[in-house]
Amino acid sequence: MEEIRSLLEKLSNAHGISGREGSVQQVIQAEIAPYVDQVSTDALGNLVAVKKGYRPSIMIAAHADEIGLMTKYVDEKGFLRFVKIGGWFDQTLLNQRVLVHSKNGPVVGVIGSKPPHVMKDEDRKKPVEASDMFIDVGCKDQKEVEALGIGPGTPISIDRTFAPLQGDKVTGKAFDNRAGVVVMIEALRRTKCQSQIYAVSTTMEEVGLKGAKTSAFGIDPDLALVTDVTIPGDHPGIEKKDSALEMGKGPVITVVDASGRGLIADERIIRWLQETARESGIDVQLDVSGGGTTDATNIQLTRSGIPVGVVSIATRYIHSPVEVLSLTDLDRSAELLARALETAPKYFKI
Repeated sequence: MEEIRSLLEKLSNAHGISGREGSVQQVIQAEIAPYVDQVSTDALGNLVAVKKGYRPSIMIAAHADEIGLMTKYVDEKGFLRFVKIGGWFDQTLLNQRVLVHSKNGPVVGVIGSKPPHVMKDEDRKKPVEASDMFIDVGCKDQKEVEALGIGPGTPISIDRTFAPLQGDKVTGKAFDNRAGVVVMIEALRRTKCQSQIYAVSTTMEEVGLKGAKTSAFGIDPDLALVTDVTIPGDHPGIEKKDSALEMGKGPVITVVDASGRGLIADERIIRWLQETARESGIDVQLDVSGGGTTDATNIQLTRSGIPVGVVSIATRYIHSPVEVLSLTDLDRSAELLARALETAPKYFKI
């Protein structure tokens, strides 16, 4: 368990917003290389690790990007205005500390807004929108900011680090989806699979599932599995009708997400994962979801269609800097994926 915790910490603390995943991919390449035969990077920045073997060929996809921000412009007083990259809930951004990834290295900044002391009564009752926020890096004017190597297009990520909670629970940023990357790497380390494996750390999932679409087209696998996180319904503010999943109850197998507008998982994939889990003594949960989707949606629609499924980790407070998961769930998800890779030829005879 310590090895899997350490890997999650390393990846969670790395920084790489959608479209700017390079530094994260370097970490992933170093971690995955011992378990594969070759590693390459494609035109969209997807990291493709190949473990040579026989058919059926299996693609595993886990997105490397995290939601973040990007500098729009710097005003005359040295404050940065920004746009959101990915699906932020604006209230989680206010008063966060950030890293502005300038040409000269990371610069610490804070997200500020008008103080409540000078707001009108009606303004205090409204949530502050991201469009009214700004980033303060401590400079007195635009020229000082530009001298730091910051300008339009400079990426920004949240400055938050991994920390343990009680029991097997941990918290950090970007568990969506560095947790899925951990599952992919750990499964490769554990498996004795004889199939040809393409383990892909995809880019730009949070802004349109882009890297999955192009990498799947290039690989053209016989089948695919995506590893990601999903929303449990086991904390205040969410009801069982919204999510019946629970953290600590094992890996999650997706049946449907986004009410079918996203993925409707292949029945053969679901049976393969469920039976493998049962044979391996791994408790699993099934997810039928009305909102949100994963790389699997675009992989399924690639070329003439690819059978695809999703193994997820129930994770609280996703798309925030304080996501929470169970390390036992992470370990069990990796074990399920490792065993499923071995049993694939039994279910998919190509």
